[in-house]
Amino acid sequence: MAERRGPRRLSDSLGRLGGELGPQTRLARIQFAWREAVGPTIAAEATPVSERDGTLVVSCSSAVWAQELDLMQTDLLARLNAELGEQIVRSARFRADGRHAGL
Repeated sequence: MAERRGPRRLSDSLGRLGGELGPQTRLARIQFAWREAVGPTIAAEATPVSERDGTLVVSCSSAVWAQELDLMQTDLLARLNAELGEQIVRSARFRADGRHAGL
């Protein structure tokens, strides 16, 4: 028969869960804020697909869009972080890799 564990503190369980879901929820926050930060035209052509250690990877509909957004990176990241309310994204890589989903 399996040994039964005693009660656990809810804060311990939630802390562990938050650590496991942290990267996914951070990307979801970025994706949600992206359209508002960059506007509908850019959002239709470029979609954040991953974030790691402050570097955002954005999938673009074409190499032209990837190059243009790379040139606009400083302004785009300032607007995105302002929309997020904190400095989450420090740099970005824009790729024309066919994964653009137009979220």
